[in-house]
Amino acid sequence: MGFFRSAPVTLLAALTLCTALGGAYVPRALAQTSTAAPAVDEAATLLADRILLTASDQLIAEGAVEIYYRSNRLSASRLIYDKTTDRLTIEGPIRLIEPGEAGNVLLADQAELSRDLQNGIMVGARMVMARELQLAAARIERKDGRITTFSQVVASSCEICATDPTPLWEIRARKITHDADARQLVFDGAQFRVMGAPVFYFPHMRMPDPTVERMSGFLMSSIRTTSNLGTGIKVPYFFTLGDSADLTLEPYLSTSETVTLGMRYRRAFDKGTLEVNGAYSRDDILKDEDRGYLFMDARFALPADFNLGLQLRLTSDDAYLVDYDITDDDRLWSGITLDRVRRDELIWARFGNTHSLREGESNATEPMLAGDAQWVQVFRPGLIGGEATLEWQLSALRRAADTELDGADLDLISDGRDRVRASLVADWRRNWLLNGGILATTETELAFDAAVVNQDPSYETTILRALPSLGVELRWPWVKTSGAAAHVIEPVAQLIWSRDSLEELPNEDSWLTEFDEGNLFAFSRFPGGDMRERGLRANLGLSWTRNDAAGWSLGVTAGRVVHAEDLEQFSTGSGLSGTRSDWLVAAHLTGANGLMLSNRALFDDDLNFSRDELRLAYAGERYQIGAGYLWMEENPDEGRDDAISELQLESGWGLGGGWSGTFDARYDFTADRASRASLGLQYATECVTVDLSLSRRFTSSSSVKPETGIGLSVQLAGFGANAASGAERRVCTR
Repeated sequence: MGFFRSAPVTLLAALTLCTALGGAYVPRALAQTSTAAPAVDEAATLLADRILLTASDQLIAEGAVEIYYRSNRLSASRLIYDKTTDRLTIEGPIRLIEPGEAGNVLLADQAELSRDLQNGIMVGARMVMARELQLAAARIERKDGRITTFSQVVASSCEICATDPTPLWEIRARKITHDADARQLVFDGAQFRVMGAPVFYFPHMRMPDPTVERMSGFLMSSIRTTSNLGTGIKVPYFFTLGDSADLTLEPYLSTSETVTLGMRYRRAFDKGTLEVNGAYSRDDILKDEDRGYLFMDARFALPADFNLGLQLRLTSDDAYLVDYDITDDDRLWSGITLDRVRRDELIWARFGNTHSLREGESNATEPMLAGDAQWVQVFRPGLIGGEATLEWQLSALRRAADTELDGADLDLISDGRDRVRASLVADWRRNWLLNGGILATTETELAFDAAVVNQDPSYETTILRALPSLGVELRWPWVKTSGAAAHVIEPVAQLIWSRDSLEELPNEDSWLTEFDEGNLFAFSRFPGGDMRERGLRANLGLSWTRNDAAGWSLGVTAGRVVHAEDLEQFSTGSGLSGTRSDWLVAAHLTGANGLMLSNRALFDDDLNFSRDELRLAYAGERYQIGAGYLWMEENPDEGRDDAISELQLESGWGLGGGWSGTFDARYDFTADRASRASLGLQYATECVTVDLSLSRRFTSSSSVKPETGIGLSVQLAGFGANAASGAERRVCTR
């Protein structure tokens, strides 16, 4: 007698030899030979320390047994194949790894399987599905490799330790049937337990297996409690509409008289996407009134690199979106966009209507219907060098109100004003390197505007104007290396001339004028083309930057604008009024440990501040914080009757053990009250994610009331949901 170690044989070859030799021990060379080569997809490979062929048509493999068949991999300590019954009797510990992306793993003490491993029974078995869900059963029966039936089974995606065998949650069932083709788990006589305590009982329940990404069925419910709507529960149901579309219906029932049906429809096209969200409600906030909203977003790729966007925003009343925690947006824009971005070209257009939900803002007298288009082309002329830009603009807006000009109050004329403006802006810029490392720049710009203004006698009906501008800029960077740090100091002086006089257009672009380090050296600091900066002026600035080899950097920029003459273009409080603007000082600090600090301030020669903005951020491994403080003095010309003094805080932290939290708040010092505050707490492990939120909105108006809200949602990993990102996994200790 003789045994051979690590003898690889095909199962078909072994069976053929078993019959032919009738009990002889097979020498290694002969064991690897077959009278007929099996098909590749039918061949099974057997590896073992010892292989015995008996006279009773049995093949016995012992010691580190492994079988490879149709990408299935089975390992065991002992295997007996009986040709008469065409069955495999396997002794454990048994490990069967199935093919596919899921890579399900079956573990068992004993098993009796068919030759192709697709039918049979496993005893003392456990199955791990998609590396997430574990199912431990007294008995597992496989049928055709598709239907797997578990008897007296416990299912959980939690890590189970020998020292603490009670998982955080588990489902105990009399029977669980898994359909591999349908990718479903059917529970019979199921009991849901939390930390070993029974919570719910389900006589029959169907759930997706962990491999499912999209399947019709109920999604995880969530509970929301608000002071205005009471306590309610959301029970969403997901419909798959083919491979490229789905629909979610979300009924919401509360202890008050609130009944809401929400919906979300999504569709993917070959060259675009579409998403529609909406809801219909009947509640006791506005009794006997239908309430709801409808949002639609779509984007499509068009020929020639163009992109088309569609957006729709509709709501039944000013408070609905806030009452149901949909969005805090108080201006809803609906319309279409078209854009194309190339290296030397930008085409952008937008047309639509804005609906305001703000208290005291009229949709009839504000320019809500508007369209804008822009075409920018960049050229590099070889004859004169440098870079040239040609920009075409078209802007049109209309107010819903119509004003009768005869006998009308002149103070109300602008309530119905409509305006169309077409502009062409051409500029050329070239850099020159002078002696001593001075960088000189020459720039010219010519802006043409043609406008039509209706229903406002303060302006001519047709306005044509042109504004030429010339500019010279000098930069002199100084660089010094000191130890492990590099210092860069750069003084900048820019002199710009434009015409002093220019026909006026109504400023419909924006009343807010920003003055920061980004536009300190711009030709115009107005946000659009209705207003253009005029006159002889000098933009002066100095910046210092320190970069340290340790990974941190510090930078400071200071500057101001000096006008030869005060043309009263800018309002008081903008920081740009008078012949000398306020001082602009901006500083930023970036640390190697994730700390970021920046501050921007505008103040006059007497250190009276008109604006100040401070931002602080820290992103560590366990803690993250972002804080900002904004102060702006009152400026009625910019629609700001009172000073703004506001603090905003956003923070997050990890508490260990799977716990994390967030805290966000906004406080209005002018009104001496908080505007909004929210607290979130999350517990996330490899098998469950629990989110608890508490929020309070303090602001109120004629349509919106202060509100306190509490939300709770639970997701179980392993049933169509993955573990939360960064979730802490339980570690077993001996």
